[in-house]
Amino acid sequence: MYRIGIDVGGTFTDLVAVDDAGRIAVAKAASTPRDQSEGLIEGLRLLAAEVGTDLGGLLARTERIVHGTTVATNALLERKGARVGLLTTEGHRDVIEMREGLKDDRYNLRVPPPVPLVPRALRLGVRERVAFDGVVRTALDRRSLARALATLERAGVEAVAVCYLHAYRNPRHEQETGRAVARARPSLYVSLSSQVLPQIKEYERVWTTVVNAYVGPALARYLANLAARLRAHGYTKEVLIMQSHGGVAPIKESARLAAGAVLSGPAGGIAAGRHAAQLTGRGDLVTFDMGGTSTDIALLQGGEPTLTGEKTVGIARVALPSLDIHTLGAGGGSIAWVDPGGILHVGPESAGADPGPACYGRGGTAPTVTDANLVRGLLDPGNFLGGRITLDAAAARRAVETIAGALGTDALTAAEGISQVVNTNMAEGIKLVSVRRGVDPRGFTLVAFGGAAGLHVTEVARLLEIRRVIVPSVAAVLSAWGMLATDLRYEMVRSHVSEVGRLTPARLRRLLGALEVDGLRRLGRFDGTVDVRRSLDMRYGEQIFEITVPLDGVDLARADLLDEIAARFHRRHEELYAYSAPGQEVVIVNARVAVVGRLPVLPADEAVAAGRALTPPARRRVWLGGWIEVPIYRLDGVPAGHQVKGPAVFESATTTVLLREGEQATVTPRGWLDIELG
Repeated sequence: MYRIGIDVGGTFTDLVAVDDAGRIAVAKAASTPRDQSEGLIEGLRLLAAEVGTDLGGLLARTERIVHGTTVATNALLERKGARVGLLTTEGHRDVIEMREGLKDDRYNLRVPPPVPLVPRALRLGVRERVAFDGVVRTALDRRSLARALATLERAGVEAVAVCYLHAYRNPRHEQETGRAVARARPSLYVSLSSQVLPQIKEYERVWTTVVNAYVGPALARYLANLAARLRAHGYTKEVLIMQSHGGVAPIKESARLAAGAVLSGPAGGIAAGRHAAQLTGRGDLVTFDMGGTSTDIALLQGGEPTLTGEKTVGIARVALPSLDIHTLGAGGGSIAWVDPGGILHVGPESAGADPGPACYGRGGTAPTVTDANLVRGLLDPGNFLGGRITLDAAAARRAVETIAGALGTDALTAAEGISQVVNTNMAEGIKLVSVRRGVDPRGFTLVAFGGAAGLHVTEVARLLEIRRVIVPSVAAVLSAWGMLATDLRYEMVRSHVSEVGRLTPARLRRLLGALEVDGLRRLGRFDGTVDVRRSLDMRYGEQIFEITVPLDGVDLARADLLDEIAARFHRRHEELYAYSAPGQEVVIVNARVAVVGRLPVLPADEAVAAGRALTPPARRRVWLGGWIEVPIYRLDGVPAGHQVKGPAVFESATTTVLLREGEQATVTPRGWLDIELG
């Protein structure tokens, strides 16, 4: 039986199939932005051919599909989501626009305010009021609600977001409103804040609820269409959707909590990094995922990524638990350009999948990173995607020559400059997730994946003084592979603001227990192992932002439970900010429980490269500051333990890895490259 991971990117759709013995088959298909399921089905056909069967035969022998999709992400970033109406407490309809009184560029007096996802005419106040303690002060006014619903119906909204004041403490009015909407317009997508994000802080709760309503209809339609297509080809098992927090959820839950999938695609790469940490025994990793459109970067310490509730996607604040991923507009398709001052830039605009880089021969003329790499001889024009695409070297050179002309130099120097600029951009991105957070990246290992990473990763490592790089054999499709190492996960949260000294251990146990019961109910019937992870959002009394303190290993029955929790908070604050204040009162703001259903471990053939014979390398001229002839190794033709000193190039059907002077690669038993930088 197979497990299949599918990652839809901006340029390519990556697919990985792993059988019970750990054997891996990979495929890449061009992404189809208008309907991602078209490229996905074509990718499954290519994957079926790789394992010697047809599409129906592959799906009949598949027990699980895990899918990372950018439908919600694209709808949000491109502002192509649903027409949304917002129902909120009377007098509070402008919370989404006031933005806590802040602006992105605080010193720019002329910066225009961002246009909210819901225009003011569709943000309607409803007469009702619940106090901060959950007591109903003003009952829900049915006539006020009916007038608001009639206005939204005339406006032709596709989705309704409902966010009443303090609904996290008492959701009764939101639930009544949800039922009223369902009776009046059963086809509308309804998003209730008490179900999406039942926690304190009005701005984050309104934004997250609106985002859920904005992307929900598009994601629900896509998932329903995908499920129907797969059923038509004989697949009867469940499809699991990658979530922003690094776990997976069924289609029904993913469509309900659509905002939880806005980082669905990048989260697969972090799951892969986490699994790589387990396989290599290296817990401190920087994941470096360079694809065709963007580069995603994250930090793993002790083998675990960081979760955050403060992600901003486009202009929107999404306060659901998400992996802390930093995304750059830097990929193989990133377009190079020269500003009026003669300064070379790369990105953030990308040539995407259509038309793609100039060398793809699909009508693109803008110079990209891929074109620059082809001009330098780093890519084999006849062996791109295993020979399925022949790259047009002449078109790439013509595109790069436009940059050379603007800079007053030759094409090779311009191509090298493009590479240097994009490498510097990516190194700065890694500093954002490490150095600026008090972490020294020099002791970390850089794990490279994505189709474009192999040609850039060692130079990026050098810029950061990182001395070790790992390139998995499935680097070009590692996000899809990583999705197969995930678990079912439900994140539960409830606000309960209290000073630790005024809270009783029994009250805290009841609060965490209620969240656990709710999470287990959502998990439903599950035959495997279930883990429950508890944490608290805490702060000092005078602070306005919280930090998350894990309760792993804490015995909730211990008599000094609250003292232990306070001590953990002080230690965590010291780790993050280099100081703590044990004499100050500590406040608990939110209780969190993650209920994790362990899925079967991803099988791994640990000796995949052990019995190989060395395939003699070919040779090719490449430009590394000057033309030099280097050996070209087949990545699947190098035995375990073999060492290669740079300069050299490793090629596979889906990626190319450049080894520079002073670098040495050792092939691991899994066929991965373990690169040491001199």
